[in-house]
Amino acid sequence: MYTAKESRYEKMSYNRCGASGLLLPAVSLGLWHNFGSNANSDNMSELCRTAFDLGITHFDLANNYGPVPGAAEENFGRILQKDLGIYRDELIISTKAGYDMWPGPYGNWGSKKYLVASLDQSLKRMGLDYVDIYYHHRPDPDTPLEETARALDGIVRSGKALYAGISNYNKEQTIAIASLFKEMGTPFIINQRNYSMFVRDIEKDGLKDYAADHGIGIITFCPLAQGLLTDRYLKGIPEDSRIKTDGRFLKEDAINEETLRKIRALNAIAVERGQSLAQMALAWILRDGDITSVLIGASKASQIIDNIGMLDNMHFSGEELARIEQILA
Repeated sequence: MYTAKESRYEKMSYNRCGASGLLLPAVSLGLWHNFGSNANSDNMSELCRTAFDLGITHFDLANNYGPVPGAAEENFGRILQKDLGIYRDELIISTKAGYDMWPGPYGNWGSKKYLVASLDQSLKRMGLDYVDIYYHHRPDPDTPLEETARALDGIVRSGKALYAGISNYNKEQTIAIASLFKEMGTPFIINQRNYSMFVRDIEKDGLKDYAADHGIGIITFCPLAQGLLTDRYLKGIPEDSRIKTDGRFLKEDAINEETLRKIRALNAIAVERGQSLAQMALAWILRDGDITSVLIGASKASQIIDNIGMLDNMHFSGEELARIEQILA
């Protein structure tokens, strides 16, 4: 029988999500990888227990996380039933809908039909009455934005979600849907975007600054650039790396001499700071207070423990930031 550590809140820091009353841990756990139908059940449980024991209260899912689609939610539902369910009021559980889930015209994108039906399926898979945050997973080029916004608003008013979120929306799309949410009084609090030292689109399109100025939280996925910003690739491509074993999201041509040069130079700064490269990369994302939380993935509990170590050194000097920018330029 699992009992959470009494010390679980001693180290983790919690950041306010936009202008809402909700606090998210600086580090959240994503179940995108390693929670599918092909994953080891004991390891999945260990990952979630380790995360919660370290103060990670936020677990992020989506309807299509697998393989197969829906498997991550089903597996997390079993973990809730066995281990974490008694701590439900200490947990932030989020899920999303927006990608292809079932045959026919009603299992994709952003219609009210799809968003409502998908959430009902997600709640059933996880054995929950509600989720804390429900995201539209990607913008829909064909469904009127007002329909998507009203669907999320209605879902929150129904009690099946506490807050509304969006994912993969750029600055202009965020401004448009935020305006609709404001008119309806919807508790819209967060946008989930890809952001790391190597992927800085939210800086280039102005979303990062806009969100900070207008009370919208940002949680970042792939903060370690699919593992590139770790020590795994300092000497090349390991045979057990994601590039070799999967290859869907990180291609072998992503590793070239220029990338390796940057990784090694960044690692040298991390060593000077007394951190692993992963710890420094996560701390860098949270460096100015504009990002609410970094969303990590893990295949081993030791990776979560290492990532949490970034909390020991969150400060960057002006010189360090300048050196990092020079490396990334």
